[in-house]
Amino acid sequence: MRTRKIPMRKCVVTNEMKPKKEMIRVVKNKEGEVAIDPSGKMNGRGAYVTMDPEVVKEGWEKRTLDRVLSIKLEDAFYEELLQYVQHQKARENL
Repeated sequence: MRTRKIPMRKCVVTNEMKPKKEMIRVVKNKEGEVAIDPSGKMNGRGAYVTMDPEVVKEGWEKRTLDRVLSIKLEDAFYEELLQYVQHQKARENL
């Protein structure tokens, strides 16, 4: 039996290559709206962030997603992203 290829993505905050399942995708659509994309299939420009609260906080401080997606993001979006990642980590530990 062949081993399956694991899709890898690069975190925009840490610049590390990791499996896609360990990342969260943030997408900006044509209307300029930015959203968290849990499925990884929404249309638009995507950026991947490691699913770790510390990495999300570092990206928030450095405003990495603002730069990558060429848009000014509100603190509320970063807060929502942080809560989503913390929730996913808590579910993972169950």
